[in-house]
Amino acid sequence: MNAIAILSIEDEPEVREAIRRDLRPFETKFRIEAAEDVADAREALAQIEDDGDRVGLILADHRLPGETGVDFLTQLHGDGEHAAVRKVLLTGQADQQDTIRAINEGGLHHYVAKPWQAEALVKVVRDELTEYVLRAEDIDPMPYVAVLDGPRLLEKISRGPRID
Repeated sequence: MNAIAILSIEDEPEVREAIRRDLRPFETKFRIEAAEDVADAREALAQIEDDGDRVGLILADHRLPGETGVDFLTQLHGDGEHAAVRKVLLTGQADQQDTIRAINEGGLHHYVAKPWQAEALVKVVRDELTEYVLRAEDIDPMPYVAVLDGPRLLEKISRGPRID
């Protein structure tokens, strides 16, 4: 594994750029990719994996051309291979039924309503990526201490490897 990627799926170019801008604090340690629809997201996911990297977090809008973000998250969660990916719905247009389906069938970890505050989005991303790193047995948390929730990662480091 070379890098952990953050994949953002957003069809509006100016919103996509705002997300990228807000994710800048993570650029030093994480690969950041953007997709404009679900088909583009699948291609980005395949490219990330072809490069030997893996997706740790997906930020998905719901209303996208063609397939919805909730549909994509549900399919991704159901394939088993990507069940550990942290999933955030970043949208202003999901109704209650869509949101419930994202939680129950898509393994949604967080919901962020548009418009969002940059600090709030950074906190959600930091928390979700910290959780991803903590849950992964094959990731050394040390390189991420300065960018993620350092105290939580250091606690895992201090406990050492699990011996079952």
